[in-house]
Amino acid sequence: MNTKLKIAIIGAGSTYTPELIEGMIKRKDVLPISELVLMDIDERKLSIVGNLSERMIEAAGLSCRVVKTDNLDTALTDADFVLAQMRVGKLPARVLDETIPLKYNLIGQETCGIGGFFKAMRTIPVMLQIAKRMEELCPNAWLINFSNPAGIITEALLNHSKVKMLGLCNVPYNMFKSIRETLDLNQPDITYVGLNHLSWITAIEENGTDYLKSALDMGLNSEAMKNIPSSGFSKELVQMVGAIPSSYLEYYYFKEKKLKLLSESELTRGQKCIQIEEELLGIYEDSELHSKPELLSSRGGANYSEVAISLVDAIYNDKQEVHVVNLLNNGALEFMEDNDAVEVCAVIGKDGAKPVPVPGFDNRHIIDYMRMVKAYERETVAAAVTGSEDAAMRALLMNPLVGDYNSAHDCFQELKEAHKEYLPQFFPAVRTV
Repeated sequence: MNTKLKIAIIGAGSTYTPELIEGMIKRKDVLPISELVLMDIDERKLSIVGNLSERMIEAAGLSCRVVKTDNLDTALTDADFVLAQMRVGKLPARVLDETIPLKYNLIGQETCGIGGFFKAMRTIPVMLQIAKRMEELCPNAWLINFSNPAGIITEALLNHSKVKMLGLCNVPYNMFKSIRETLDLNQPDITYVGLNHLSWITAIEENGTDYLKSALDMGLNSEAMKNIPSSGFSKELVQMVGAIPSSYLEYYYFKEKKLKLLSESELTRGQKCIQIEEELLGIYEDSELHSKPELLSSRGGANYSEVAISLVDAIYNDKQEVHVVNLLNNGALEFMEDNDAVEVCAVIGKDGAKPVPVPGFDNRHIIDYMRMVKAYERETVAAAVTGSEDAAMRALLMNPLVGDYNSAHDCFQELKEAHKEYLPQFFPAVRTV
């Protein structure tokens, strides 16, 4: 087996990075990492987070060369895995995505609605640039992306680049874990159907017994993400849907309630994250700290390292394990196009991911909802790639959290201007960072 293993983390100044380092340390016996490159354009954060990462690796006794750089090509050259966790415009851009839509009576959120749309607009051009450099510098590497909105970025990259890529989210892992614990099951066979942040558990089976009906009778909810103010779903709602929704469905099923909650909040989630991030960076600066601090779990990244590094392990060691990933549908869901990015179970090995087919799927509510939101995602990618404002408006009219032309148009124009320096597709003359 190849014992030279180079992993590059793009966006390594993220306060989530110690999660990934912890995952690598836990799997040091099966992932013989010889070189780890931490790349970020934020010098201060890269220094603080990178130094903690080095201390963690040293304390764990890993003989792994660690390189800190702001140069993308240095990070990518001869990499085996590229882990992307970027936030173009950083948290202040997120706060704009959250606050400006509220002026137009629209939900401001980092992955849903018009806020998520603009996060896609800022992120896709940069991700396509990374993919292009990967095609040159590490054509056989796997790109594993956790940057949000993960499903739309997967849609863009797998249809507009040649890179080998999977999108990843910790929502499915947390849903599976909470359902196993609530129903006291050991290794249930769970069917998970959806798009990123628009997903449902549609079957739970173990030893020939179907547990979905009893779960619906209980009104079972999966565990909410820490970064979503959650009120949960009623028994009547889960029975009407006929499946267990992920907590992100609260934005769609309780749109008015969510809008009211966001409008009345003193701080947006992004503003809270700025506070948490500064607190974490202060903790990380302590030269005596050699492990991941507990406060990190309040950032909504629970089990992040487990999800990400276990996927790297499954590919590198050809484990043929089932993971939930974002990838092209390729017939897994009969009601979606082959080149639609979906979030489903897939068998993971050295050749990548093979989606597990869900034959005869007949939940009309889920089918219609996924098709509607996928139509929004397709137009979003078109707008991100071409800079077409017509595509952008078609996307926003299709989005269940937007829909109104006048609100969408005016909010679009204000957000476009606010994010000008990160939107080369709409402002070709503006140099992006």
